[in-house]
Amino acid sequence: MHAALPVWFEIGSMVILTLILIADVLIIFKRPHIPSAKESTAWVVFYALLAFAFGGVIAWLGNPEAASQFYAGWLTEYSLSVDNLFVFVIIMSRFSVPKKYQQEVLMVGVVMALVLRGLFIIAGAALIQTFSAIFYIFGAFLIYTAYHQAFRTEDDDEESESKLIVMLRKRITVAKDFDGAKIRTVVDGKKVFTPMIVVFAAIALTDVMFAFDSIPAIFGITTDAFIVFAANVFALMGLRQLYFLLGGLLDKLEYLKYGIAFILGFIGFKLIAHAMHENELPFINGGHHIDWAPEISTNTSLIVIVASISVAAIASAVKIKLTAKSQ
Repeated sequence: MHAALPVWFEIGSMVILTLILIADVLIIFKRPHIPSAKESTAWVVFYALLAFAFGGVIAWLGNPEAASQFYAGWLTEYSLSVDNLFVFVIIMSRFSVPKKYQQEVLMVGVVMALVLRGLFIIAGAALIQTFSAIFYIFGAFLIYTAYHQAFRTEDDDEESESKLIVMLRKRITVAKDFDGAKIRTVVDGKKVFTPMIVVFAAIALTDVMFAFDSIPAIFGITTDAFIVFAANVFALMGLRQLYFLLGGLLDKLEYLKYGIAFILGFIGFKLIAHAMHENELPFINGGHHIDWAPEISTNTSLIVIVASISVAAIASAVKIKLTAKSQ
């Protein structure tokens, strides 16, 4: 168990990160545009360096274990956020969102994701404090999610969204065409919703699903609510720019989902092993701790996460190169 971080650092960090996010939002809404590859790269690199610096400051404050937990949590959440981004690409494509306004949609998606993950973090931390056996449930859920992640198809995403669209169209009137980034417009003298409301609803549904996956995953690395939230904030920062940087490459990262599935499965195993080690359930080993259950260190988790992402990314890049050569 690492020592608590200074309160001034936690409060100061949240204030600075909030100001950065607010500035990002204001830039988008004041100057909607399609960012160039150079601009997108600069922002993605800036946010990545900021995350590395943040972990470095935590280590400098005398908490190397907390720094390792932050890095492992950030990489896990970042990989899950990239997967989230892939679904955003599908949504944008399906609804033919004008490229000029995709930044605004993405920013709304990021803000919604932050709010939802914040609520899930509060609920998860409270559950852990009052019911330690929740790690069994978290672990089993992550192993199930890993299986679903590995064998999920685009048709599954389309089916979920189709049900959402049908439900919305039954309850509200939706215009055929977009009106910029507006949610409401006037058609034949009547106020109606634009397709943007359906896009936002689909993005929100995606955010909820990914919050269910990401929060138990990071609680398998650390139970420190501040580190959990900070890792999520940093994972979502720069996601908008990454969307435009990767562009059409996202759907070509064929093996990324398997890397993410392996990470989720590994953390699920780690959570169950931890639950067994701390076991208090009377119907498992008579309520006694299971001492032979392994306790996986944060550094081991970090190595597994980095290796999984690297192997998936390299394998995907090789597949893209081989496919390009054969054409």
